[in-house]
Amino acid sequence: MEEDQKDNTIDSPTNSQKTVSDDEEIDYSVKPEFYDPELDDKNELWAHNKRKGRTSDAVLSCPACFTTLSLDCQRHEKYLTQYRAVFVVNCKVGSEWLLHPSNPKSKRGKRRRESDESEVNPVVCETFKQVRCESCSTEVGVMDEEEVYHFFNVLPGES
Repeated sequence: MEEDQKDNTIDSPTNSQKTVSDDEEIDYSVKPEFYDPELDDKNELWAHNKRKGRTSDAVLSCPACFTTLSLDCQRHEKYLTQYRAVFVVNCKVGSEWLLHPSNPKSKRGKRRRESDESEVNPVVCETFKQVRCESCSTEVGVMDEEEVYHFFNVLPGES
């Protein structure tokens, strides 16, 4: 008798355990309220107007929050994951200059170098300011003294 009672007390599914999909409740005969089939064309025209006819190698975005950082940039010739830009958006520049030593490459010929071995190449320090995403404060690059932005931590997209 107790076994019969156990079988009769099987829990019925609650509302959160429904097996019916929400897709069955969507009416696809009505156009969605916020759908714009011409949105891609409008966005392309907006970006073209912002660039003022210039071509860009990529559209750069923050790797953490995907915020757009530059619509007009140039890819580095040697380091393919780095970009430089003059026109940026959604970037904040640090207030302190950072020193970065760099040794200039000598353009002298081999004979000239051999005769000047005793000379020491001077160490030149370049100065940069840190550049962060304005939305999430992720470090995305640096800005040099000529106000050119050098991006090294970004996501490139098709321009």
